[in-house]
Amino acid sequence: MSIPAWTMIVRLVLACVLGGVIGLQREGLNRPAGFRTHVLVALGAALIMLISAYGFQGFGGPYDPARLAAQVVSGIGFLGAGTIMREGANVRGLTTAASLWVVAGIGLACGVGFYLSAAVTTGLVYVALGQFVHLERGWINPSSYVQVAVVTRDQPGQLGRIGATLGGKNISVRNITVDRADVNEGYVQARLELKLPKGLPLAEALGDLASLPDVSKVCEL
Repeated sequence: MSIPAWTMIVRLVLACVLGGVIGLQREGLNRPAGFRTHVLVALGAALIMLISAYGFQGFGGPYDPARLAAQVVSGIGFLGAGTIMREGANVRGLTTAASLWVVAGIGLACGVGFYLSAAVTTGLVYVALGQFVHLERGWINPSSYVQVAVVTRDQPGQLGRIGATLGGKNISVRNITVDRADVNEGYVQARLELKLPKGLPLAEALGDLASLPDVSKVCEL
């Protein structure tokens, strides 16, 4: 059974839109895989699902429409692995890798015509990425999440040294922003969102950062 051309277009466009919704959330947090990556993953998965479900019907004989779809699920791993980075004792990018994996599933759902499931999944993923972080940080273990400001000389490798110092204490850097406002010329202010391991006093971490060369100020926000 073939499907009309407009139905194929609707499924491909819907895959782009739903993948882009999740990609925008990742893009806003400056993650390794952002808007365009998520759109392309969802679009490619939808196209492969369309080919798998309808592309071989004219050749006769038995065929399995799930074979190509299964390869998408397993093959997306190489792209997800590219978003995972190891920084000292910390591993970053797992959430983005998971979002790419689920976006591939959303694309497959669009390709086969499961519009409702694709839309509901997109909504749930968006909530999980954007709102569950507040649940994690505000309710589950709020005392382990802190924000600190580090004023340091603007020179190559300095942020790397800060990250290595934190990694040596098993402190996870969840987010970092850098600006040059309200600091002396030649210096920058890095705002770090940290997750402290259990039992580590914040004062110890701040002391280690303050002892680094070219760091002029460290404080909790």
